[in-house]
Amino acid sequence: MKKIYQTDPWLQPYKDAIDARHSRILECKRKLAGEGPLSDAVNNHLYYGLHKDSQGWVIREWAPNASRIYLIGDFNNWKRTPDYALQPVGSGNWELRLPALFLTHGALYKLWIEWPGGGGERIPAYATRVVQDPDTKVFSAQVWDPRPYEWKHRSPGKRPHPFIYECHIGMSGEKEGVSTFEEFRTGVLPRVKRLGYDVLQIMALQEHPYYGSFGYQVSSFFALSSRFGTPEEFKRLVDEAHAAGIAVIMDIVHSHAVGNEAEGLGRLDGDESLYFYKGSAGYHPAWGTRCFDYGKDEVKYFLLSNCKYWLQEYHLDGFRFDGVTSMLYWSHGLGVDFGDYSLYFNEGVDENAVTYLGLANMLIHELNPKALTIAEDVSGMAGLAAPFAAGGVGFDFRMAMGIADHWIKWIKELSDEQWSMGGIWWELTNKRADEKTVSYAECHDQALVGDKTIIFRLIDKEMYFSMRRDQPNPIVDRGVALHKLIRLVTAATCGGGYLDFMGNEFGHPEWIDFPREGNGWSYKHARRQWSLADDPALRFHGLEEFDAAMVHFLKKYKVLSGMPELLVADEEKKILIFSRENCIFAVNFNPQGSFLDYGFSAPAGKFAKVFDSDEPRFGGFGRLEQAETHIAVPRRSPNGNQSFDHTLYLYLPSRCAIVLKKID
Repeated sequence: MKKIYQTDPWLQPYKDAIDARHSRILECKRKLAGEGPLSDAVNNHLYYGLHKDSQGWVIREWAPNASRIYLIGDFNNWKRTPDYALQPVGSGNWELRLPALFLTHGALYKLWIEWPGGGGERIPAYATRVVQDPDTKVFSAQVWDPRPYEWKHRSPGKRPHPFIYECHIGMSGEKEGVSTFEEFRTGVLPRVKRLGYDVLQIMALQEHPYYGSFGYQVSSFFALSSRFGTPEEFKRLVDEAHAAGIAVIMDIVHSHAVGNEAEGLGRLDGDESLYFYKGSAGYHPAWGTRCFDYGKDEVKYFLLSNCKYWLQEYHLDGFRFDGVTSMLYWSHGLGVDFGDYSLYFNEGVDENAVTYLGLANMLIHELNPKALTIAEDVSGMAGLAAPFAAGGVGFDFRMAMGIADHWIKWIKELSDEQWSMGGIWWELTNKRADEKTVSYAECHDQALVGDKTIIFRLIDKEMYFSMRRDQPNPIVDRGVALHKLIRLVTAATCGGGYLDFMGNEFGHPEWIDFPREGNGWSYKHARRQWSLADDPALRFHGLEEFDAAMVHFLKKYKVLSGMPELLVADEEKKILIFSRENCIFAVNFNPQGSFLDYGFSAPAGKFAKVFDSDEPRFGGFGRLEQAETHIAVPRRSPNGNQSFDHTLYLYLPSRCAIVLKKID
């Protein structure tokens, strides 16, 4: 396999740095696992934490700064007694064994850890079940010993071109409150299948004290958030997703940890740098959270074991790694304009973090060669989503995060007449050829309070008064049409994968705002109003119908397997035409102009119209014939890509997209 600096001449000056990075990852792998598989050596979750074996219960904790540790809980009235004292067993490890009858399913517990000069209650670092008291709001670990779940269905397999449905369990219901795994399984999962998405990307699964953090300030890394239900209920959700042919990945947060000490890893044994970098490097200046010391072997074992645990315990199919930019750079990417390759290979890079991410991808793909790993990175670090053998870090995909930002910029700052077809094409397709990306028009980020979704920017207050299909409104007509065009061109030009956030496909109204003091702890905006999309009388219904038809069409014709090629970028008429996998996408962004017999250079052949955005069922005006075919005539057109000597003539209504499939 060629190295990334052999396929990209701009990387040649950094050959030594890339090779050194590769060697560093291999050296660390040998240090952790010897010459055997990394997956055989990563088993901290089987040693630490609370486990039941043939002799009873055993609990272990790594706390090298501790002087005494006691197991406390409702089984001993939360008292520190000699019978429940952990004993040091070397290398900073502590252990306690108890008869099976001493702990029962559902019992609450914590550790009381003493250290020189202090002490306090702590939740074990490897706790796999953590619950919050509804009255006191205090978190405790919980003994969890139910009958093992019996898995029924296998994973649906590899997703080379994933259609990802990003979702949050708690806000997935229509009621004002926290929705559950069971409610998602019965109410939302069938909808995801009908829409055609084949990957669920679930947020906020790791336990977090503050619900409003969207799950990004994790306290217990091995604990499934109990606010959504039990581990067995989540396993049933994953199992049924697999039965429906849908892979399940989780948003895993290894970029930082909540700063809380009572609930999290902060000063677990009194040492603030137990899991985190010493001094200011251990604190995130923008997020108020703690930053892992990726150079410490114990931390690497902790995080790698975390990956293995989630894969094996819950049969997950991969991960979307959150906050990768923050991990990669000592600056966390704050205030840095990544416009120079040198920024990827200088002293500003935390090579400890790069090594960890390389090991994580190595481990995940050892455990499951069909697993899917995605990096959330805005810096564009070269090689991040390239194979390890090619000198990369090994992610399967990276998020194309700039696309969503540009859609917002164009909508917010430019009139429709000012949109540049060449500019849109550049931003949609400006990707590394040797790395696959996941494109999206908007994800959860664009929906958060303080920002606006695409539909809300396009329609604004008219959404409250004019979304019935029998209420003509030019503002709503514009918004609905552009909403469809934006999604189609984003998906059809993607770098191999496409993502949608739950509800955005039908233009979910307003914003996302989790309960907090500033909104009176309201759940009004932390839910999804599916009934809007289910009502055929509303424009939301047509948008959902369009999204489902678009996804099914792109999958049916395997459009994402190819590479997009620009045919026309007509700045005057606002027309963008491109081809991909024997399909031609003709998109007219013009707000008023419809063009009869619009000619452009095209491949020779006969083409059938297989999709258009103007169908009445999508909320369009039905200006196109449904079964028409087009034949490219043998004459060169001065318009568009001059590598073709035939011309296609199309009727292109305003704010409409047409897709043709070559049939001869």
